[in-house]
Amino acid sequence: MLVYLTDYLMSFGGGFRVFQYLTFRAILGALTALMISLMIGPWMIRRLTRKKIGQMVRDDGPESHFDKAGTPTMGGTLIITAITISTLLWADLGNRYIWVILLVTLGYGVIGFIDDYKKISLGNSAGLSARAKYFWQSAIGLTASIFLYQSALLPAETQFIVPFFKHVMIDMGWMYVVLSYFVIVGTSNAVNLTDGLDGLAIMPTVMVATGLGIFAYLSGHINFAEYLAIPYLPKAGELIVFCAAIVGAGLGFLWFNTYPAMVFMGDVGALALGGALGVLAVLVRQEIVLIIMGGVFVMETVSVIIQVASFKMTGKRVFRMAPIHHHFELKGWPEPRVIVRFWIITVILVLIGLATLKLR
Repeated sequence: MLVYLTDYLMSFGGGFRVFQYLTFRAILGALTALMISLMIGPWMIRRLTRKKIGQMVRDDGPESHFDKAGTPTMGGTLIITAITISTLLWADLGNRYIWVILLVTLGYGVIGFIDDYKKISLGNSAGLSARAKYFWQSAIGLTASIFLYQSALLPAETQFIVPFFKHVMIDMGWMYVVLSYFVIVGTSNAVNLTDGLDGLAIMPTVMVATGLGIFAYLSGHINFAEYLAIPYLPKAGELIVFCAAIVGAGLGFLWFNTYPAMVFMGDVGALALGGALGVLAVLVRQEIVLIIMGGVFVMETVSVIIQVASFKMTGKRVFRMAPIHHHFELKGWPEPRVIVRFWIITVILVLIGLATLKLR
């Protein structure tokens, strides 16, 4: 929004030209989202507490989680608010990529909001039925995928890119829609599964958003894209503003979500952030890199799949509890140790993902 204002102000002086630079607007986007989170956070926590919008704890969960019952939840609304305002202020609103990722984020946030609200109003941890949740996730993910396929202007926008190889760019046709759908919906659910400990999901989200933001910036710059042998996507660079907003909002939320948490993000935040990361990977054509960088999310999801499959087929459990972060808790790891070690793993995986820029 402010991009258009600075276009006008440049007629009065060249100093306003700095607002046209993506990197500068990304920094302002991160700082804006951070300030919004820090300013609104205390008020939101007090309001959630006053309305008794507290966390429901699973009866079969670790005993150490029982004292978390009643901690304010649905704090993800703070994250979404900060991201949305910051993006609308500093991004180029004429860019279709920005609207796609913003609308998917808000749409998944609405699904999570309804899920959280049902949990609280009904007084149990069930929430929205799995069938209803998956249906609406699928509807939004499929709509976004079809729109991106139909509106693609360049072949590179729908090709499948394989890291480590310079010239492996596979034309997918309608399979692009299928892949995009699974990436968006799958990432949304993966982040949601990871959100089980204080700060466990938000920091990996911030890190992965940072890594993919770098890919977005480089993909949108023709010289960098050609040098690094990644697809040149003229409009993708603007996504770095959105990524920066995730970073700022995420760090602001972590101020209140760090152990012991004053507020939880709830499904409203986890589903929205996961959906955003999925769309981001699709837009910059780096689905495989997302799997690498988001290895913690993958590990959490796979642990649930293995646990369920093993129990149904053999009647035995592979892990003491799934998702896998609970397994380590039940082995005696203190919660902060699990959280920080998963953060460290994510740092390593994001660096490996960035290394694929040169290993081509």
